[in-house]
Amino acid sequence: MSKQDLASPAPPYHELIGIRLIEWRDGFARVACDAGTHHHNRSGIVHGGVILSLLDQAAAFAGLWCSVPGNIRKAVTIDLDCRFTGQVSGGEIVAEGKVVSRGRNIFFARTEVFDAAGKMVAFGASTHRWRAGSETVEGSPAN
Repeated sequence: MSKQDLASPAPPYHELIGIRLIEWRDGFARVACDAGTHHHNRSGIVHGGVILSLLDQAAAFAGLWCSVPGNIRKAVTIDLDCRFTGQVSGGEIVAEGKVVSRGRNIFFARTEVFDAAGKMVAFGASTHRWRAGSETVEGSPAN
């Protein structure tokens, strides 16, 4: 499966921010964004909202992997916390999300975000609730 096919079509928010889903399997997702000046805040560094978006999307996709080609799973974020440990001025930013526990309707994830040099710039934990029909790895038809 090519990288473009991981979440095809890409969610509109991913297109707006420039988020790419680059690795995806049950319980794990890696997303990336090529940060440029259009991602900067007034201080000339990547806005924390961009990093938080990467954290949220990596965590969510970690719990949304689907075993049936063509089917999808959906979830909403219930809780998200983030600790910023560094700053980024540009280059590729990568977030890796891992499911740490899952129940019948809810899953919990931990995520780390790294700059282009591999330095951790943020980490967090989140809680997500699967939407109806998304509770199992088989998911449901995309229609």
